[in-house]
Amino acid sequence: MRILFTLFILLACAGLPAAAQTHAGTDSLLRALNVTLQQSKQFDAQKIQQLNTLKQQLAATQQLPQQYNTCLRLYDAYKAFHYDSAFSYALLLQQIARKMNDPARIQYASIKMGFILLSSGMFRETAGITDTLQVQTLPDSMRAEFYVLLRRYYYDLADYVNDRYYSPVYMKEAARFTDSAVAMYPPNHFQHLSLKGYKFYKQWNLDSALYYLNKTMELPNLTFHEQAMINANLGSIYVIKKEYEKAIELLARSAMADAKGSVKETTAAFNLASILFQTGDVKNASRYIERAIEDATFYGARQRKVQVSAILPIIEGEKLNTVESQKDRLFIYSAVATFLLLASIVLSFIIYKQMQKLKTAQATITKATAVQREINDKLLESNKIKEEYIGYCFHIASAYIDKIEKLKNQVDGKLNDHKFSEIRYIVNNINIKHEREELFRNFDRIFLKIFPNFVSVFNSFFKEEDQIKLKDNELLNTDLRIYALIRIGISENEKIAQILEYSVNTIYAYKTRIRNKAIVPNDEFEEKIMQIKI
Repeated sequence: MRILFTLFILLACAGLPAAAQTHAGTDSLLRALNVTLQQSKQFDAQKIQQLNTLKQQLAATQQLPQQYNTCLRLYDAYKAFHYDSAFSYALLLQQIARKMNDPARIQYASIKMGFILLSSGMFRETAGITDTLQVQTLPDSMRAEFYVLLRRYYYDLADYVNDRYYSPVYMKEAARFTDSAVAMYPPNHFQHLSLKGYKFYKQWNLDSALYYLNKTMELPNLTFHEQAMINANLGSIYVIKKEYEKAIELLARSAMADAKGSVKETTAAFNLASILFQTGDVKNASRYIERAIEDATFYGARQRKVQVSAILPIIEGEKLNTVESQKDRLFIYSAVATFLLLASIVLSFIIYKQMQKLKTAQATITKATAVQREINDKLLESNKIKEEYIGYCFHIASAYIDKIEKLKNQVDGKLNDHKFSEIRYIVNNINIKHEREELFRNFDRIFLKIFPNFVSVFNSFFKEEDQIKLKDNELLNTDLRIYALIRIGISENEKIAQILEYSVNTIYAYKTRIRNKAIVPNDEFEEKIMQIKI
């Protein structure tokens, strides 16, 4: 979830005005954050001291129940601090629970293991654990954590898949388990309020999300980790609302809480760096992305390091561009001073001519690069279409070979038994119409896999009353299918007619009728179709 959630923050920030600047209040808060980050080693030292104390208690304990409880405290202390250690104590927790032969504790240890695996993006392994749990046998407190785990699992999975078919299913499951978890906590409990707030956020009900998340922040005795999580969620909402100064303030507070709580499994500093980079504050953006990389490296989860490192070259590149820009300005100033000193009109004219040639060459190179990029994009698109449809053709051909083989075996058997009437019955029961419809359905499915936005983009070429409204369970209709074939490179009316089992005149009539309704000029319509991206 956090990976795709962070990508969403980046996309939302892409709409920030480049000239936007932080205000005095935000600058003051960023200065406070910088001071807090400088004290991180002190906070971490306190955290490590607490962990060492717990380790000593665990080593000195002989009774299994005390070992279990101390190991659980160590796991909770490590789960947002250091992945490998949290994983090790989750394993130890499972071993102790098995020694105790306590079914509830065994399952609870599995829930803890599932959480840390999910934090590392290991969906399959997490599902392998959750599928084995007998939730109805758990006490209410453990069952509530189980629902919280499944709720995060499906939200993460929906964000990871991020498509129009599976993501809504996962989002629905996440909402269902959220409701189950909320029902297990009292109305003013942190989990009750925060889970409801996050659910409304994922459903884009931002006002309700703000209401419950703000109520969560009003709760007493929140841990630094809890403060960081809620402020980060509030910040993401204000990014969506385009209230960027408020978003920066909340993400800065989240990053401060993470530092004070020694939380390393976090995205607050990363998201803050992303927004500041887009607003032009490259200096602070660089400082916070470096902090995010330090935290990700210390925590040790693979996908977190990849995620955070992705934006570093962009920010560092911008810093380099700034330095290069300053160098260019200094060079220009020196050149101007030299020209004024020498008062050389001839040299100035030569330089001017050379600059003109350089601009011409640069324009030529830029144009050639753009053409080459367009060619590369078309080649990639063509390869993608060929790859998908070759697989599709082999699949369909294999299926029909299986059907023919089955039919051959049936007919051979009947011929051997001289049951000619049954052979006729078998032949008469071959539903050609159904086979053709199935062929079209398979074509529609693989086409929409390659061009998932085809229908919506196609409809954008028409007035609302002329747009195509598909029936239930209908992926494409004949109008869309004609232009789907054109999009993958089959433009001749004869070939389209042969594929769709129509006459050439009928195909021509379909295309003429569709073009005449479009708000796009007739001679540009098919060009617009070919511009629909995979």
